[in-house]
Parts: sequence; C-alpha cells; structure tokens
Amino acid sequence: MQAILLERPGEPLRVATVEDPVPAPGQLRLRVLACAVCRTDLHLRDAEIPAPKLPVVLGHQIVGVTDDGRRVGVPWLGWTDGDCRYCRSGLENLCVNARFTGRDIDGGFAEWTVADERFCLDLPPEISDEQAAPLLCGGLIGYRALKLAGDGHRLGLYGFGSAAHQICQVAVHQGREVYAFARSGDTATQEFARSLGAVWAGSSDERPPEELDAVLIFAPVGALVPAALKVLAPAGVVVCAGIHMSDIPSFPYDDLWHERTIRSVANLTREDGHEFLALAPKVPIRTTVTTYELTEAERALSDLREGAFEGSAVLLTGP
Repeated sequence: MQAILLERPGEPLRVATVEDPVPAPGQLRLRVLACAVCRTDLHLRDAEIPAPKLPVVLGHQIVGVTDDGRRVGVPWLGWTDGDCRYCRSGLENLCVNARFTGRDIDGGFAEWTVADERFCLDLPPEISDEQAAPLLCGGLIGYRALKLAGDGHRLGLYGFGSAAHQICQVAVHQGREVYAFARSGDTATQEFARSLGAVWAGSSDERPPEELDAVLIFAPVGALVPAALKVLAPAGVVVCAGIHMSDIPSFPYDDLWHERTIRSVANLTREDGHEFLALAPKVPIRTTVTTYELTEAERALSDLREGAFEGSAVLLTGP
C-alpha cells in the first residue's frame, strides 16, 4: 500500500510503498477514506514534540471503513491499559501507558491502517467523510476544552483554526457569546469567525468590548496566556488546549488574582468522543475544509504552518 512516512523529525515526509498492515486480535483493519491534518502532526514533523516510533505514519483524525462495511473514526487516543489509577478514575486521557494514533501507532496518512476496536468511534451517517475527519481531534479536543471552561456566557477563542471554528459553532448553539482572536491584520480570519456566529472578532493584542468568562487558547503561543488573563473576568478560566506551547512569559500576580484559573487539556476520553459525535449533527457543525491528495501531505503541513487555509486540511485517501 501507499503510505506517507515520517522518518526523521525536521525533514520532509516521504511517500513510500509498504506492506499492508495486518490486524492483531482486537484490532480492526480499515480502508482509509479521509484523514484530517492536525497541528500535532506538524509538531511531530517539526521535532517540537518527540516521535518515539520511527518511521511512523502520521495522522489521527481517520475516517475508515471496516472489512464488513462499517464506517468508523479513529482519534488521537489509540490505546490505554485500563488499569492505572487514571483509567480506573475515569481519566483514561491521562493513562500512564497510553498509546496515541499517528505517534506510537501508525496512523491515517496511508491507504490502510489498523486500530483497536475499543477506541474506534461510530460516525454520524449524515456527515460526509471530509466533514467528519476534523471532528476527530480539532472537534474532540475543542469539546473537552469547552467542557473544562465551565458554563460562562462570554467565551474567547485564541487561534481560529480547526478546533476553534468547530467550537465556535457549538458555543453559539449553546447560546453563548463568542469573541474570536486572530493574528494582527488577519481580517479574513476575523470575518470567517463572524460568519460562524462570533459577536466580535479582532487581533490577539486587542481588548474585546466585554470581560470574558472563559478563554480557550488553541494557538501554540505561550504569550497568549498573559494576554488572555488581562481580558478575563474574576473567577474566569483560561484553558490551554494544545499538546505543545511555547514558554509562557511571566506576568503580574494581580492578573491572576480574583480567583482566575489557568489549566490545560490533555488528550480526550472515549466518553468525550461519544458525546461530541452525538452533538455534532444537532448543531449542526459544518467543518470548513481544504482537501489534498494523500501524496500532498507534506504540502498540507506546510500550508498549516503558514496559515494558508481556513478551518481544516483533509487528506482524501479513498477512491
């Protein structure tokens, strides 16, 4: 089969012909139909987070079909031991022995893959392959971040990419006010946010017209944490939703005072997946996608790095 390999972090991905994967007991063999491109794939490719398995097939937002014709999604969380103290307490996302799709387990930048059946998610039939793929990480991690942000009415989103453009729609569906922050001068993204229901959109160095009850940070920029604290109301929360972020600069304690909170999101649980995929068609979430052929994976990552598209990039690997 054809697969796209990360052989050495920091170097371009390579198109290769490799043996078809063979499922082990408990695994499903999947013909990959689509796989969305995530910033975590870019962090692995650019050596910003370690890649413990090399070579590795990236991709953890997989839409595939089983040998018996069932369409399923494969997310970032690919396996847990089920027995550590985190798994036993409902926090399988923090499993000490967890394995992740497209990092520890070969992922979906390929024509075929295998996945643990327990961690495959049934997909809503009314959502197309290319629309469903971004739900499986940008949507799922964004949804977990939104849950951890609490019920605050005024929600800020920094970094209006794959996750934020989905969670903006969910928040508007819930009756919240969304305030979107983009790079300075990026008026196209600001307009995109307003088209999805944001009541205000501006640059990340601007103050919104209201104090915010919660802020979700999807951009991997540590300097946004102090910026978010400055626009946060008392008792508000800043949720850092990425797997990697540059160092957070120091800031005055007064910006954190009044019971403001900073917290992170790590991975997802299967419960998050079931909840979010049941919610997605009710909103309904419309993912904005730019499609690429499988062999264009390196270009898709480059375009993601440069912010060359709105929403999500999706590799279409099916016929």
